[in-house]
Amino acid sequence: MNVTFCGHSQITKADNIANWLRNVTQDLIEQGATTFYLGGYGEFDSLAASILREQKKKYPQIELVLVLAYLNTGRDVSGYDSTVYPPLENVPRRFSISHRNRWMVESADVVVACVLHDWGGAATTLRCAKQKKKQIISYRDEMGS
Repeated sequence: MNVTFCGHSQITKADNIANWLRNVTQDLIEQGATTFYLGGYGEFDSLAASILREQKKKYPQIELVLVLAYLNTGRDVSGYDSTVYPPLENVPRRFSISHRNRWMVESADVVVACVLHDWGGAATTLRCAKQKKKQIISYRDEMGS
């Protein structure tokens, strides 16, 4: 099972979100999730990667995959097991992240979302996941915020 994440670049109540992510990712791993696609930008992505690094100590079989929006950026990829670059060669640079996000949704079975307002890139990505009828685990829905 492949899982990806969708959330805002800035978050509040990070401790609450971290606890939620810890529980959600553990449940997914116990249900057979092995591959986690991460975007690597913003606070939610960083938090998700951090929680998964914790989980990897208990579940060494999981794979953390950084999905690159750009090539040759000199990014530090040391906290990930691997990287992947979707077919974005012909996408204008300003659209690279949105196209990368769509690829992540299409490649995942489950989308873990922390989207608290209806504008911006995270909200657009969540709408894409809904259109593609992906299984969505939503912080907003579960926490009633």
